[in-house]
Amino acid sequence: MLLSYPMGLQDKIKLVPIDLQNRPDWYKEKVYPPNKVPSLEHNNEVKGESLDLIKYVDSHFEGPSLLPEDPAKKEFAEELFSYTDSFNKAVFSSFKGEVGEETKAAFDHLEKALSKFEDGPFFLGQLSLVDIAYAPFIERFHAFLLDVKNYDITAGRPKLAAWIEELNKIEGYKQTALDPKQHVETLKKRFAAQA
Repeated sequence: MLLSYPMGLQDKIKLVPIDLQNRPDWYKEKVYPPNKVPSLEHNNEVKGESLDLIKYVDSHFEGPSLLPEDPAKKEFAEELFSYTDSFNKAVFSSFKGEVGEETKAAFDHLEKALSKFEDGPFFLGQLSLVDIAYAPFIERFHAFLLDVKNYDITAGRPKLAAWIEELNKIEGYKQTALDPKQHVETLKKRFAAQA
């Protein structure tokens, strides 16, 4: 989990990899009945849903908060959290066909969002929960769209390119990032199975 490393939680959270195509029965039965990932067991309670989970970790573990105090940034963070489902749907729509205007507009929306604050290369200027929410998706989409659709999400989007570059400089992120080829193969299998 990306979040465990920037907050220094690698000694407090045990990561358990789950094969998404072949989830073990024990996971649904004993850990998280909705059978979704990620999930976190903490204080004898299991938390799930990615956005709720990253907010929970931010507020329940030691370390600097990854949600700024600035009211304008907090409000914009909530806007960007609300946009994650729309963003993902728009991009996934291109996986079975051409990269259409809806997908391009979704990446343009992120490019514009990355231009709102000038105090750093991240969505809210400095690394925040918003970056953590989008990073795993953009990491996968970038690799898949480039390899399978020959579509570079960073072309004509300098802020998004800089965001990816800066993210890849963070040691904790590098420790949790997968090889792009692995993302491509996983997504190919997933969408071939749905065809």
